[in-house]
Amino acid sequence: MASLLLRSLRRARGFSSSATSAAKEGGDGKLVATVMFERLPVVIPKIHPAVYAFQEFSFRWRQQHRRQYPDEVLGKADARGKGDYHIDYVPAPRITEADRTNDQKSLQRALDNKLYLLLYGNTYGAPDGKSVWHFPEKIYENEETMRLCAESALKSVLGGLDNTYFVGNAPMAHMDVEQTDSSVSSFKRFFFKSQVVGTTKYHIEKCKDYAWVTKDELLEHFPEHKSFLNKMIIHIR
Repeated sequence: MASLLLRSLRRARGFSSSATSAAKEGGDGKLVATVMFERLPVVIPKIHPAVYAFQEFSFRWRQQHRRQYPDEVLGKADARGKGDYHIDYVPAPRITEADRTNDQKSLQRALDNKLYLLLYGNTYGAPDGKSVWHFPEKIYENEETMRLCAESALKSVLGGLDNTYFVGNAPMAHMDVEQTDSSVSSFKRFFFKSQVVGTTKYHIEKCKDYAWVTKDELLEHFPEHKSFLNKMIIHIR
């Protein structure tokens, strides 16, 4: 029994995104690691009118039924000690210049929403080798895991992985892509999530064009995959 337990402990343990196991499932088709590179909201999203109405009602209800305190107790809160100072807080505008000009190359837009990086150029599986909008991606070659393949895909676009954060080792979703073009066989696309960290600008290369888009704008680029993307990208507002 002890020898059996020892042999089981000696077995190698791999990541859930092991490229070897994925390759076995993929058969002869290619495996593609795709990166969903997102910028999280910078400001709090606007409150839904129904939520705002409930909060307003709750505030008025608490004010109506709150405990009454003597004026001399409440007045102490307004008194300032020696050396106290007051800072006038002015919130930054929610609408930026990039919003007004619809500059989709800027991260300083749609501050209350998530943004996703799209590239325009050649990619694997594009019909007749035409330039199309796509996510950063790379065909799996000899990387140890699909996660490392995804990192390589994003690194080739940004020139490095500084100011990026990959969320987990496993893919967030995968898609079986059936090709009608006989020159390209069917393949599996694995989606990995990565996030913008601590910067407002990247030097994006190896593409003809790029854009930072919201979810609604993203769906306009891929109407044939709208149902799939809606399930993969869930926004809680």
